[in-house]
Amino acid sequence: MWLEHLKNAWRSLRRSPVLSALMVGALGLGVGICMTTLTVYHVLTADPIPGKGDKLYEVQIDAGNLIGYKPGEEPTFQLTRDDGEALLAAAKAKRQALMTGAFMAVRGPDERLPPEILPMRQTSADFFAMFNAPMAQGAAWSRQDDQNEARVAVISHELNQRLFGGANSVGKSVQVGGNELRVVGVLKPWKVDPYIFDLSLGAYGREEMVFMPFSTARGLKLGRAGNMNCWGDTGGKSPLERGTPCAWLQYWVELDSPAQAQEYRNYLLQYSAEQQKAGRFQRAPNVRLRNVPEVMAFREVLPADVRLQTGLAFAFLLVCLVNMVGLQLAKTLRRSGEIGVRRALGARRATVFAQFLVESALIGLLGAGLGLLLALGGLWLVRQGPTDYAGLAQLDSAMLGITLGLSLLASLLAGVLPAWRATQLNPAIQLKVQ
Repeated sequence: MWLEHLKNAWRSLRRSPVLSALMVGALGLGVGICMTTLTVYHVLTADPIPGKGDKLYEVQIDAGNLIGYKPGEEPTFQLTRDDGEALLAAAKAKRQALMTGAFMAVRGPDERLPPEILPMRQTSADFFAMFNAPMAQGAAWSRQDDQNEARVAVISHELNQRLFGGANSVGKSVQVGGNELRVVGVLKPWKVDPYIFDLSLGAYGREEMVFMPFSTARGLKLGRAGNMNCWGDTGGKSPLERGTPCAWLQYWVELDSPAQAQEYRNYLLQYSAEQQKAGRFQRAPNVRLRNVPEVMAFREVLPADVRLQTGLAFAFLLVCLVNMVGLQLAKTLRRSGEIGVRRALGARRATVFAQFLVESALIGLLGAGLGLLLALGGLWLVRQGPTDYAGLAQLDSAMLGITLGLSLLASLLAGVLPAWRATQLNPAIQLKVQ
């Protein structure tokens, strides 16, 4: 029976090609625009560390002075070197990572090639396991390497291709800021978007080429990049040295359960109280511990214009559905004689209703095809744009399924009223008219 419904639906569409094309076009345009913006929204709100986002927490401690102080206000997002190194040494979490970004001159073994200024990360040993950084060659350095200020590095897949032609480079050397570092590991292709563990240099489109121990970078007095917040006199020292009132380090911990998170939060409060008692902290204990989804929401990582565009796209789809309902009703009225004859020959209302819904579903499938083509074109245009997230606008299998489902759902919703209207036609009256 359903196959017969499908054949009748196809014949009905062919009998009214202009009206059918208008309905398919309206639905396809609405779905295409909607899926373009929804796909961008989807990729920008996806978990950047799949499977671990709810276990990784950003640590904030309020170490500021009393100038302009408002009790309970949001602490700075970064830590001072003293606090970061103290928390790292205490190692109260399952894993912890102290870090900062930098741009350094990097050079490979070929001395004929000039050094390149590349993005890098100065961090601690747990970073790679915490953030699921996949290794292609070798391994990360150890906590002992952190303590010993070992001159080691992990390099990205792309840099390994550039400097070593993709060969196994473990044990070979790279120069960073004029200092020779031994390669202990090479990452597989790995990109984190948004760059959640350090939003100070932007949220999207970042990929760091070299990772080295934070302790080694400090021992070599290398520079760093990103935001820095100072609230007092540094006493003539560099803000990067210990004992300065400057927050410039990101600190993340891995905690397996809400209970562990609460226990670590209590530890941070206790640590802050001890620092206040010792005279280092002037403010009352005030800490924050947010996991990845909470950080993304609080820091408003999703651009406001993307949220607005998604809402407008769904509104446009609704307008397209209203137009489609009108076209379907017009087509139903044109077929009133046919419906009257079928009813007079014994067709039940349920059968007529099903016939019109199948026709709407067929329009939905055709609209899905057109919408998919328009969405692919729209995403291509987004990728040509100047935004830092432009390269992420790719249609994955999940969004492909949503495109089909959205088109079918929209067409069926638009077809319910015309189908119901068709069942209400009085066959006797229609036969008289005929």
